[in-house]
Amino acid sequence: MSEKILLIDDDVELVEMIRDYLTQEGFEVVVRHDGESGVREALKGLCAIAVVDVMMPGINGIEVLRRIRKESAMPIIMLTARGDDTDRIIGLELGADDYVPKPCTARELTARIRAILKRVNNSSRNGTLKIHVGDLTVWPEQRKAEWRGNLIELTSTEFSLLEVLVQHAGQIVSKDTLSEQALVRKLMRFDRSIDVHMSSIRQKLGTLHDGRSCIQTVIRKGYMLIKE
Repeated sequence: MSEKILLIDDDVELVEMIRDYLTQEGFEVVVRHDGESGVREALKGLCAIAVVDVMMPGINGIEVLRRIRKESAMPIIMLTARGDDTDRIIGLELGADDYVPKPCTARELTARIRAILKRVNNSSRNGTLKIHVGDLTVWPEQRKAEWRGNLIELTSTEFSLLEVLVQHAGQIVSKDTLSEQALVRKLMRFDRSIDVHMSSIRQKLGTLHDGRSCIQTVIRKGYMLIKE
C-alpha cells in the first residue's frame, strides 16, 4: 500500500506539480489549500507525513504546525521563503522535522520526504533491542526514549539525532555525520537546523547529577552524549 502524503499549501500551481510528481513516484497525495482544513486532515492520522507552507492566508503554516504538534508527532516538513531564517528557526523549535526553501523542485521535496519516511520506517531487526547510556534508555525499533523511567516526547528528527549520539556515546559526533546519518542528507552551508534540534532535545532530557546537560557542544567539532 502506498504511503499517503499531505500537502498544505495555497499555491495551487505548485501543489499540482508536486502532487503529479509524488503520484508518479508511487505516493498517494492529499491536498488542502488552507490551514484550518489542513490541520483537520492531519489529525485524522491517515497520512504518513505533512508538507506545510509557512505563508498561507488565514492561519499560517507556523500556527498549523503548532496545532498539529499539540496532538500528533507525525513528521512535518515546512516550506519556507528562501533566506527567511526566522520562520525556519521558529518552525524547528516548534517541532518541524525539516524545511525546504521555496522555490523548490518537486524532485528535491520528494527526496526530503523519502529520507524522513525511510528513517521512520527503518526499525531495528532486533525487536527487543534496548540501549542504556547512563539515565537514558532508547528503544530504536519503537523509536522510544526514556530518561530515568520517564517517556521523552521527541519528534521523528529529534529521535534520529539522539539515536546517532547514543550509538556514539562518549565520542564527538560532527554535524556532518549527524546530518548524513540522522537527516539522511548532506549538511548545507549555514544550516542551523541541527543546533535548533539539539537545543530542543536538551530541554526534553534531564540533567546529569552535577547539573550539566548530558549532551555537550564541542566547539567547531560537533556534539557528544556523555557516557557516565
